Amino acid sequence: MLDSQTITLSVEKMSCASCVGRVDKALAQVPGVLDVSVNLATEEATVALETGQVDAETLARVATDAGYPAQVVQARGGQDEKRAQAAHDLGRQTIVAGLLAAPVVVLEMGGHMIPGFHHLIMQTIGVQTSWWIQGILTTLILAGPGQQFYRNGFPALLKRTPDMNSLVALGTSAAYLFSLCVLLMPQVLPSTAQAVYFEAAAVIVVFILLGRWLEARAKGRTGAAIKSLLRLRPKTAHVIRAGRTETIAVEDIVAGDTVVLRPGESVPVDGTITEGSSHVDESMITGEPLPVAKSPGDPVTGGTLNGPGSLTLRATHVGEDTVLSGIVRMVQDAQGAKLPIQALVDRVTLWFVPAVLALATLTVFAWLVFGPAPVASHALVAGVAVLIIACPCAMGLATPTSIMVATGRAAELGVLFRKGDALQALADVDLIAFDKTGTLTLGKPKLSAFQVADGFEEHQVLGLIASVEARAEHPIAHAIMEAAAERGCALQQATDVTAVGGMGVKGNVAGQTVVVGTARLMQENQVNLDAFLEQSHVLAGTGATVFFAALNGKAVALIAVADEIKPNARDTIANLRAQGLEVAMITGDRPETAEAVGRVLGISTITSGVLPEGKTAALSDLRQHHPKIAFVGDGINDAPVLASADVGIAIGTGTDIAIGAADVVLMSGDLDGVVTALTVSKSTMRNIKQNLFWAFGYNTALIPVAAGALYASYGILLSPELAAGAMALSSLFVLSNALRLRGLNRRTA
Repeated sequence: MLDSQTITLSVEKMSCASCVGRVDKALAQVPGVLDVSVNLATEEATVALETGQVDAETLARVATDAGYPAQVVQARGGQDEKRAQAAHDLGRQTIVAGLLAAPVVVLEMGGHMIPGFHHLIMQTIGVQTSWWIQGILTTLILAGPGQQFYRNGFPALLKRTPDMNSLVALGTSAAYLFSLCVLLMPQVLPSTAQAVYFEAAAVIVVFILLGRWLEARAKGRTGAAIKSLLRLRPKTAHVIRAGRTETIAVEDIVAGDTVVLRPGESVPVDGTITEGSSHVDESMITGEPLPVAKSPGDPVTGGTLNGPGSLTLRATHVGEDTVLSGIVRMVQDAQGAKLPIQALVDRVTLWFVPAVLALATLTVFAWLVFGPAPVASHALVAGVAVLIIACPCAMGLATPTSIMVATGRAAELGVLFRKGDALQALADVDLIAFDKTGTLTLGKPKLSAFQVADGFEEHQVLGLIASVEARAEHPIAHAIMEAAAERGCALQQATDVTAVGGMGVKGNVAGQTVVVGTARLMQENQVNLDAFLEQSHVLAGTGATVFFAALNGKAVALIAVADEIKPNARDTIANLRAQGLEVAMITGDRPETAEAVGRVLGISTITSGVLPEGKTAALSDLRQHHPKIAFVGDGINDAPVLASADVGIAIGTGTDIAIGAADVVLMSGDLDGVVTALTVSKSTMRNIKQNLFWAFGYNTALIPVAAGALYASYGILLSPELAAGAMALSSLFVLSNALRLRGLNRRTA
């Protein structure tokens, strides 16, 4: 297996989907690069590469040589500040261009809006002077705020990699140079063609700058979830050092420091409480609305909010190792992901701009040959309109903006999409399989029945069993230990304790051999269970986990442990079934127990009695009738099956986010998160499809109109100014539609 690493580049001057395709292609051709994901919304490229084969600076240089200046991302905060400054600069340029363009529009178009205005111009300054004023102001616009289109567009055109800037540069240059020719050399054109289009060049620049400014502002809002997560971490904290309480920067806290947390303060780092008690609001991390009681020994997570009590805690994880930092990294990784649906967009847009250039050329030629007088003017208007209307900005924004908003909002609801493509995969699943213990149930079993054989004392037998189980770590062992402590049973030293995978435990106590485990383990040790079989079936039918204890080869006890079903498990299963999904359960518990839980929850497809490695095989059997399956488990014992499912969903707590096998992590143990994840996935895919339909449909519908398809029948010829406005509105529609995902709530779209 290859050693790989991932780097992130900040890429400038990407303005449309074609730019994305060219950066992607340039980086992908570098030897040692394994995968590339370029995101127009974040203006970043995420590159997976073989360790030692190529360095980050080389990749940045490759992107720069392709026409898109790039640098390695060092700090996300710096990137945000840079984007905010770019948005501010675009706003200033738009205002300047708008103020300069206003007189141009009034002078040229005033006669169409105000009766008699054209005659007023002729009688005062004259048409020629009006044209000169328009020309000077338009020159200032193109040389000032609009120069970026030419500075970027023409070099890309010369490299045969035209982009949106190239289309704008060609369109506005054509209108400007034609108008300049009319103004300076009118003799070279027929009198019927002597009209200026300075206002077209000026207004196109204004509209496109306005669109980019509004896009930049909207892009800032798509990353609002990341910013809100980062704001959860306080700037300073109170730390006890050398017997004194000091206020220091959170970045200076080290593991092992003693931190004092006052009422109402945010927890600065992950830690364990050493003194005090309080209630901590963890909703910003787990999505759970109710504050959680905390006392000495309990963990707390950085970014959560302390309630009315004072706490002292020992820092356990600081800096980039905290839960909050892990959440931010997961969301950022997911936001930069490229969904499979994006592949279609990439294939189309890579050749889209060259096709538009060819179509614009054909349009001009057709008008020059077949068009009515004034032929040159009509050809110019139609050609420029095609160039401007076809800019594929909306195509490039359609997918990444929806991903950014959705993954950020999901994180706020306690659902982390570790892998961006899980957003698309989860929407396609037709069966969701659940683990039982710790997933559908609380995972905190309690001793519900304890029956001993004739001639044995309950107190003594429970003490022997607990002595062996004290060396085990599974939840059932904890339940027995808890019961033994409550009943005051004395524990003895156990030796030669051996865990039998998935079945139980063996050991020696006070010279006696003690075996505790399933009926299968008893059979392997030739232990007769006839005295307990009838009662074991009764208890298993109630949903309890039943097992046995043997002393020196003789059955001495029947033990039943009940694990309470989670309060909202039934509602969650019902909700999933109402959405048309099949639901299954895969568990290592015995059939009677699994079926009892299934009856309560309404799950009929049950695979029981399988060891951890058998769950993957059970999933393969289900896949014969259900091609897309999600598995929901606790993220630790279920790692193999989580990895083999089409979408692995790990249910954990706030400190269980480093589950490498899962695609989706639910920060709380609440099953409601499964429905939330599914809702986010389906809503996101619906949103992306709406965006793509609009982006492709817009170009498909309006390019023929811009070319003059309606002129013969209705006399309609789309002006370049309207084309620029429509193009800007197309991108804004996609962005505003994606921002609707910020309104997603738990369970509801």
